Amino acid sequence: MTGSSEDLLLTGGRITTMNPAQPEAESVLIREGLFAEVGKDRDLIQRHPQARGIDLGGARVIPGLIDSHTHIIRQGNNFALELRWDEVPSLADGLRMLRAQAERTPPGAWVRVVGGWSADQLAERRLPTLEEINAAAPDVPVFVLHLYDRAWMNAAALRALGIDEHFYEPFVSGRLERDDFGRPTGLALARPNAQPLYALLDRAPKLDREAQITSTRHYFRALNALGLTSALDCAGGFLNYPDDYGVITELHRRGEQTVRIGYQLFAQKPGRELADFQRWHDMVKPDQGDALLKCVGAGEMLVASAYDFEDFSYPRPTLGPQMEGELELVLDFLLANRWPIRFHCTYEESARRILDVVERVGGRHGLDGLNWIFDHGETITPATMERVARLGGGISYQNRIAFQAREYERRYGTQALREVMPVRAMMAAGVPLAAGTDATRVSSYNPWLAIHWAVSGKG
Repeated sequence: MTGSSEDLLLTGGRITTMNPAQPEAESVLIREGLFAEVGKDRDLIQRHPQARGIDLGGARVIPGLIDSHTHIIRQGNNFALELRWDEVPSLADGLRMLRAQAERTPPGAWVRVVGGWSADQLAERRLPTLEEINAAAPDVPVFVLHLYDRAWMNAAALRALGIDEHFYEPFVSGRLERDDFGRPTGLALARPNAQPLYALLDRAPKLDREAQITSTRHYFRALNALGLTSALDCAGGFLNYPDDYGVITELHRRGEQTVRIGYQLFAQKPGRELADFQRWHDMVKPDQGDALLKCVGAGEMLVASAYDFEDFSYPRPTLGPQMEGELELVLDFLLANRWPIRFHCTYEESARRILDVVERVGGRHGLDGLNWIFDHGETITPATMERVARLGGGISYQNRIAFQAREYERRYGTQALREVMPVRAMMAAGVPLAAGTDATRVSSYNPWLAIHWAVSGKG
């Protein structure tokens, strides 16, 4: 066996094989994009003298990582607009970055810090103040989002959006903080629903289509540099199909897509979710696409009334009494048409009620062979894990709780924090598991932070 000049032979490295019987090797032969053979340097070099060789110099090689829950399409469209505070060691550093970015931001553009950071990572152990943000960027509009609970807009952003003492807040939940004269200060609070924060962010300028294509390419390169090669996209609010999927479709057409993507469709109109899915079912079907880009199902929001938002500093929300009826209508349609589904579900109390509907509708249409997932599941119990496993479901978990651990501990106690997101118990229950980041409006897109969290504290 001599191989061919099109084969690639990596030698002199530490190859992670994911094979328990042979977890590591020195060399790997790659043929047509697949691992063809692993072993010792001298053996593979002798067997494949025609292969193109690369000496790794002792570097580690891993299989491409898959993020099982992220918002890659939405973030790609916005990546070039954002200043990232992921892993910034101090608030002082973050504010210096903000000042420098404001100085090079062209007129009419904004500076946006959206997700991937929390006060726990900062040396000061506190959040920024509006005074600090305004001092760092007095003239350029700035929007800084913190998790699901608050956002800051500087004075320039308030002026750009026309937000003053006469501004009417069209929010179902959340509010703008106001001073004694009724003037908005720039602090926006969401309790417990983050949609008001996203609605304000959506009012800021957007990139044009070609700039979004460039932005997405840059985001893909950032993910590739971290070892990520595949992702399951969970859509999100304000990401409408098919309009907002034009960028990824164009990159795919051009052959410039460097992350494989399976995307879900996320209902956008509370109270009219069934109409969304009926319309989409006429446009696209599950598994339609190819190995690089395809539709893989519905979710993570199937109906708004089943979506339990997670600001862990705020009391657990109780799903409304209409949830079961609204969810059953949508599930009836999706299961009858064999759509894979996934549920945004944070709390045990929500999980039990959602599972009642899954069992009832699944009894009519059957769940065998259907891929369905609970996303998040931070506080679900062993009994619920076993129930998910028995019904043939899976769980996609993330490290979101790491970004709000202190707030969770203050509300529920140290023991509850130790028990949250019980990955070992999930494994023991026999439920299929997948890990992800839920990037980027809360968590960082860096998959290694999620992996470190899982293996050091929850693995």
